[in-house]
Amino acid sequence: MTLQHLTHCIAQGEGPLLEFKQRVPAPERMAKEITAFANTQGGQVLIGVSDDGTTTGVKDAAEEEYALLRALEKYADPPVVLKTTRIRISRKRDIILVTVLESPDKPHYVKDPDTSRRTAYIRVEDKSVEASREARTLMRHDVSEWDILFRIGEKERILLRYLVRCGRITVAQFARLAGISKSEASKTLVHLTRARMLCHHADLREDYFTQGAELLAT
Repeated sequence: MTLQHLTHCIAQGEGPLLEFKQRVPAPERMAKEITAFANTQGGQVLIGVSDDGTTTGVKDAAEEEYALLRALEKYADPPVVLKTTRIRISRKRDIILVTVLESPDKPHYVKDPDTSRRTAYIRVEDKSVEASREARTLMRHDVSEWDILFRIGEKERILLRYLVRCGRITVAQFARLAGISKSEASKTLVHLTRARMLCHHADLREDYFTQGAELLAT
């Protein structure tokens, strides 16, 4: 990446595919940002850039890269593949460009070394947020495997009629509407998403579902 390209990227601001860090933060937090990109569409982290886009750079790029790799080694499960590139902005300072591709091994989790707790994160707008149960389930299935059979019962008809009227629905809304548990509602929505009848949308407040390609084509 050239300095001109770097300046252009920074001018766009943080977003779904770009995060700024003045330095490598606390290891668990760094692992959260990196795994969120790997679990979503991939993205880039610029280390040496403050939240407002100021390019401060880092004095010791090797030390920052070491801290990054140690954070992932300790907290990311399974490991995340990434690439780091140094961009010299002055005689003594560099920006570190960390490039993360969408992973074929997702979901990646941030693990707590002291407990058995593991948390998966995804990228939504300019934030890394905890992935919902539905998002985690859908991550485990490759799109090429999404040719499945399903049966349209009463709860599915209720769901589809509601989507025609309102456009979107959450797990909690579907559970109340169909008089079923949230667990059953979740499974039904995921199943229909895998069948391309629905489309899943991650959201900062609550995930929701809309009509998918198969419905829109009919």
